[in-house]
Amino acid sequence: MGQLEDMTMFVRIVDAGGISKAAEQLNIAKSAVSRRLSDLEKRLGTQLLNRTTRTYSLTDAGLLYYQRTQNILDEVSLLNEQTADNKARIEGTLKMSAPLSFGLLHLSPLISEYAEKYSDLGLQVDFSDRHVDLIEEGFEMAIRIGNLPDSSFQAKPITCIRHVISASPDYLDEFGTPKVPSELKDHNFLQYGLMQDSKLQLRDQSGRQHNITVKSKISANNGDFLKQMALSGHGITYLPNFLTYQEQAKGKLIPLFCDYELPVMKAYAVYPRNRFLPERCRRFIDFLTLKFGDQPYWDR
Repeated sequence: MGQLEDMTMFVRIVDAGGISKAAEQLNIAKSAVSRRLSDLEKRLGTQLLNRTTRTYSLTDAGLLYYQRTQNILDEVSLLNEQTADNKARIEGTLKMSAPLSFGLLHLSPLISEYAEKYSDLGLQVDFSDRHVDLIEEGFEMAIRIGNLPDSSFQAKPITCIRHVISASPDYLDEFGTPKVPSELKDHNFLQYGLMQDSKLQLRDQSGRQHNITVKSKISANNGDFLKQMALSGHGITYLPNFLTYQEQAKGKLIPLFCDYELPVMKAYAVYPRNRFLPERCRRFIDFLTLKFGDQPYWDR
């Protein structure tokens, strides 16, 4: 193995949180990773990691080597992509994470289109609502929805996510249609998340904000399930438009409080800050941003 490969392996060990996880991500034996690390330390004449049976920590020399190695590898990757022709750049494997429902409904056809456009590209996609650790699990990027906390990650907006309060015609026929936000307290509510209570924010046409606490009849951490419960007449739900727009168009779910303004979220492409982002990821993010826009097709 050459020096650049050893540097790449060392950065992977540090980012992954240990030799075992690095070996898993690289799909090679743990003993091989450990041996290459020892060979690297011998060649450098210094210890890079303090290792015990359960933990590791960077030595002072290891921290300096890690920081400078990152810069070198990023420069090499950028040089390779700038030198290569347009087609050759989009290769390797794009490993990404995406929310389950949004991913299957709206990302899948675009991922297929992108893969057809760049036939040399490999893909590893984790469709899950869990919050993956991009660095520890070896992901290049993730699609996330919501208000992102400050972190060590870079986030680029790709589209807006608007929500709707809705219920089935059968439910409204049986329990009545709430006319003002305060009446929501008297209705069965289908809650996203596993908390018992939920707070809704609505702003009327005069700009007055209404903060309503509703008690959930059914709560779940999956929007598709809650949509099915709403379609079956179990209550009123508050879900993203991308999940219910087809049922609204068919009259199976009736939007409520259309004269009120609801908070708008964003979908983001998230990737590690101060890391070289491969061209395959940069182009994919630009591709999604162009396809969705600020007014995505499910809101039209």
